[in-house]
Amino acid sequence: MSTSSPSPSAPSTAPLTSEELQGRLAHSTFIDFMGLTVISADPAKQEVIMRAPMRPEFERAKGSGQWHGGPIAAVIDTVGDFALVMLLGRPLPTVNFRVDYLRPAINTTLVVTARVRRIGRSVGVVDIDVANEAGQLLAIGRATYATAA
Repeated sequence: MSTSSPSPSAPSTAPLTSEELQGRLAHSTFIDFMGLTVISADPAKQEVIMRAPMRPEFERAKGSGQWHGGPIAAVIDTVGDFALVMLLGRPLPTVNFRVDYLRPAINTTLVVTARVRRIGRSVGVVDIDVANEAGQLLAIGRATYATAA
């Protein structure tokens, strides 16, 4: 009789809830500093939505209210990772990601939607949309994360 172990990408536990994801955000000082709030976590859709509030430290120019691209990229990377965390129950290292900035984010909280496109044995791919509070698309990202344990 042979036994087989689950693939590296198979979840070892049930998907994490919004509350569990929110708690895990605080495990990193940097991620906690970003002030992300989980709006929804839907394992069936493989989708996570979070809000990121503007902070003076994120401004492109002091007093401008305009988001600098660096914090937007950090938010994209983090929310993308947490879409996979929801499904796999553990943080994953980033292999690669890209960002396309479509328009400035000014005086707005960011609403970030991450959708898992693929979970494979070695990598997972996530698409991330960044919108303002009015729903206008500001940036898009695609990230690849290492899924092998």
